[in-house]
Amino acid sequence: EGHYMDLVYFDKFQNVKLEDYMKGYSDFLESQGEKGITCTRVETVEEVLSVSDVVSLHPLLDKTTHHLINKERLAIMKDDAILVNAARGPVVDEVALVSHLQANPNFRCGLDVFEDEPDMKPGLAECKNAVIVPHIASASLWTRGGMATLAATNIASFLSGHPACESQDMTPFVDGPFDAMPESCPSIVNMSDIKRA
Repeated sequence: EGHYMDLVYFDKFQNVKLEDYMKGYSDFLESQGEKGITCTRVETVEEVLSVSDVVSLHPLLDKTTHHLINKERLAIMKDDAILVNAARGPVVDEVALVSHLQANPNFRCGLDVFEDEPDMKPGLAECKNAVIVPHIASASLWTRGGMATLAATNIASFLSGHPACESQDMTPFVDGPFDAMPESCPSIVNMSDIKRA
């Protein structure tokens, strides 16, 4: 029943686009005689962890998010919560996670990444309440096809002398016909440092 879950999120900045989307979906549900849903931004990670049935992690990895989920924060979570790490392995203290999984059989996790990838901390592979996959979250046909298209377009556009793309939206490069692609390099982040021959 994921389509009927309320959403609680933590972010430094309010995500108005997300909140508007969730409000529109809630309005749709109510128009169909269903119960509406809510989207709430909270002030702390601890608030999210204490109220959530499912916690899905998507932060970048830096010194502020290294071991974001640690022993203390795991203890705040519901006994039967589900933790999903689709970000970077070191966002979760894997030793603390193994200990928590072993001590709390109703707690579950889904991991696509590991702290010392490709290795896992001792005991993780034996946890029956952990679903573990080998870093394949991006392995959909659309995503991998899009990655290949962006790489090829970068090379062809650069060699043709086209400038860097000004937009953060890569959709025109991966969702349209080839002849409708913008004439620019979609994702060369260090374009100004590269010298053309």
